[in-house]
Amino acid sequence: MNKITAEHLQRSACVYIRQSTPDQLLHNVESQRRQYALAGRAKQLGWMAVDIIDDDLGRSGGGIARPGFERLLAAICDARVGAVLAIEASRLARNGRDWHTLIEFCGLVGTIIIDEDGIYDPRHPNDRLLLGMKGTMSELELSLFRQRSQAALRQKAQRGALVLGVAAGYVKAGRDRIEKNPDVRVQEAIGLVFEKFAQFKSARQVHIWLRDEGIELPVKSRRGEAHGIVWRLPAYNIVHGILTNPIYAGAYAFGRTTSQISVVEGRKRVRRGICKPMAEWDVLIKDHHAAYIAWEEFEGNLKAIASNATGMSNALARGAAREGELLLPGLLRCGHCGRKLHVHYSGKLGRYNCSGARLNHGTERCISVSGLSIDAAIAHEVLRILKPLGVEAAVNAIESQSNIVTAGERQLDLSLQQACYEAAHARRQYDAVDPANRLVAGELERRWNEALQAVAKIEVEIAAMRARRPPPLEEPEREQLLALGADLERAWSHPAATAATRKRILRTALSEVIVRRDGATIHAVLHWQGGEHTEIDVKQRLNAVGRHNPRIPDDAIALMRELARLMPDRQIAFLLNRIKVATGNGNAWTQTRVRGFRHHHEIAGFREGEWSERNEVTLEVAAKTIGVCNMTALRMLRRGTVPGRQVCPGAPWVIKAEDLASFADQKQLAAPLTANRDQATFDFQ
Repeated sequence: MNKITAEHLQRSACVYIRQSTPDQLLHNVESQRRQYALAGRAKQLGWMAVDIIDDDLGRSGGGIARPGFERLLAAICDARVGAVLAIEASRLARNGRDWHTLIEFCGLVGTIIIDEDGIYDPRHPNDRLLLGMKGTMSELELSLFRQRSQAALRQKAQRGALVLGVAAGYVKAGRDRIEKNPDVRVQEAIGLVFEKFAQFKSARQVHIWLRDEGIELPVKSRRGEAHGIVWRLPAYNIVHGILTNPIYAGAYAFGRTTSQISVVEGRKRVRRGICKPMAEWDVLIKDHHAAYIAWEEFEGNLKAIASNATGMSNALARGAAREGELLLPGLLRCGHCGRKLHVHYSGKLGRYNCSGARLNHGTERCISVSGLSIDAAIAHEVLRILKPLGVEAAVNAIESQSNIVTAGERQLDLSLQQACYEAAHARRQYDAVDPANRLVAGELERRWNEALQAVAKIEVEIAAMRARRPPPLEEPEREQLLALGADLERAWSHPAATAATRKRILRTALSEVIVRRDGATIHAVLHWQGGEHTEIDVKQRLNAVGRHNPRIPDDAIALMRELARLMPDRQIAFLLNRIKVATGNGNAWTQTRVRGFRHHHEIAGFREGEWSERNEVTLEVAAKTIGVCNMTALRMLRRGTVPGRQVCPGAPWVIKAEDLASFADQKQLAAPLTANRDQATFDFQ
C-alpha cells in the first residue's frame, strides 16, 4: 500500500539532522553526509519543497535544549509538513517523551515518518506500534551507552587516572598523571595565596590584599588546555577556588559536584555544579601528586572559611572579623541557649546581646553583656597567657620588616623575567626573518615593540614599589620593638594598634567563648585553639536595655513622667536634645533610649486620645476655639489671660477645656487686646 498521498506531496518534506557532540561533527563526517543525502531521497519520492533542519548539530537527543526539534514540532502543528525524514529514530529523539510527542502530532495532522528502513504512518496502529518500539529501543540504547561510559569513567577515576583537566599550577604529564607547573612564577603565585591565607584567615582579605598590591594570579585560558594559562588580577572566586580545591593539597578528587533535575514550565531543567560535602565525594585519593600545602593545612583552611560564614544557615560559624571597636563579635556564645551573641552599638558604646529567644519565641533575652567590660577581662586573660611569646613575636616582626624583597616585589621580578624572555624571543624571530619580506617583518617588529613596552611598564612598577618601601629599622627602633614584645600589654594598648589587629590576635588564640549570667557575675569559659579551656568571672552591673546611669537626677525622671503624658517617645527625644538634657552617660536621646528609660522607671507610654480623656486641648485647638491665630493665643497664655501650663520650654502648652469655656463665657474676646479702645478690627469674608 502506497502511504504517500497527494496531500502529503502538497506539503513540504523536513529532513531532521542531528549529531550528539562537537567531536562527532569533526570526525563522523560520513554520518553528516548520509543525513544530508535524505534531501535527495525526498525529491525522489516526489516532494518538490524540502526543508533541512540542522539547528541541533552537536546537541544531545535527551531533549534538554533542541531548538531545531522545537521548530520541527511547530511546523508539524501548522500542517505544513507532509513527511519527516531521518536516518533512524535516535536522530529524532533519545527520550520517550519527545518521541511520542512527535508521533502524536504527526498522527493528528497526517504527517508520515520516513527513515532508511521504510515509511510509517502514525495513524495506522501497526506503524504506530513499530514506531513506539523503535523509540523505546533508542532510549534504552542511550541509557546503556551512558551507563557503560559512566562506569568506565568511575573505574578510571578510582585509580586516580582520569585527568579531564587540571587547575592552574599543574600540567598534564601523559594521559593519566599531573605534576606541578615547572614555571617558578606560577608556583610562587599559588604558594603566595596560601601564605597570605595563613596570615589573614580570610579569603576576602587575601583577595583584597592581592588587588591592592597589584599581584596577578595564573588562571586557565578559556580557549582550552592547549593555550595554557593567562595572568590577571584575581576575582574573589579565583582566590576561593584555589583555597578550596583539594588538588593543591596533593589529593585526587572526583565527584565533588552533582546535578539537580527539576521540571520548569513542563520542561526538564538541569542545574549543574552543586557542591557536595567531602564525605559524599565519589573518589578521594590523598598523596596522589606533588602538593603545594599539606592535607592537614587544607582541612584547616576549609574550617576557617566555613567559620567565616555570616549567614543564618550556619549558626555554629563565628563569622569573619568586621568593623567596629568591640573585639569579640562572633566568638561569644550564650551558655543558656547556645546561640551566638550579636553586637548592638549605641553611640560609641556597644553591648553583646542574645536576642534569639526573643525574636523566635517572644521571650526575654537570655543575656546582655557590656562590651567594654567583657572585652577588657578576656583581653587581659589572653595577654596573660601569651606574654611569654611576646619577645618571639617581636623578633619575627623585625625579621619580616628587614626582608628587603616583599611578596609583591618578588612577583614583579618574576613578571619582569617572563617579559624579558618574551622580548628576547620576539627579537630572535625578527632577526630570523628575511628583511625583504616586509609583510612578515612588519608584524614581527610590532610584536617586538609590544614586548619591549611590557618590559618598560613592569620596570616602572618595580621602581615605584621600591620607592614606597619603608626604610630599614634603626637600632633604637629595634630596641623599642623588643621592649614592646617583652611588655605585651603596652603593645596591646599602643595607639598604633588597631581594633582589627586586636581582633586578629584574639581569633588566633581563641576558638570560642561561652558566657553565662549568674546575677551580677558573668561566667566565661575560654576555648583556646589548642583545645585547652580557661574559666574567668567578670563582675559587672547587668542592666536591662534602657537602664541608664544612676547619676540622672530625680527632676529629670519627673520631667520624663510629665512628657510621657504629652507626646510619643520620638518627640520626647527631640525635645530633650533641644533643651540640652543628656542621658546619664552624656549621650544624646533616641527613641530607643527614651523607651528603655520609661520601661526601667515603669513609666507608661503615650496613648492616642489621652488629651481628650483628661479634657485637655493644645495651643492650636485653643486658638481655633477662641477665634485667634496661634501667636495671639500664645501671648494670651504667657500673659495669663487664658489659663494654661507648660512642663518645660519647648514642651506643648496644656489648656483645660473648662478654663477655655469659662474664658469664652466671660466674653473677654470682645475687649481690645491693647489699651487703645479706638483700635479698629478687620473683618475677612
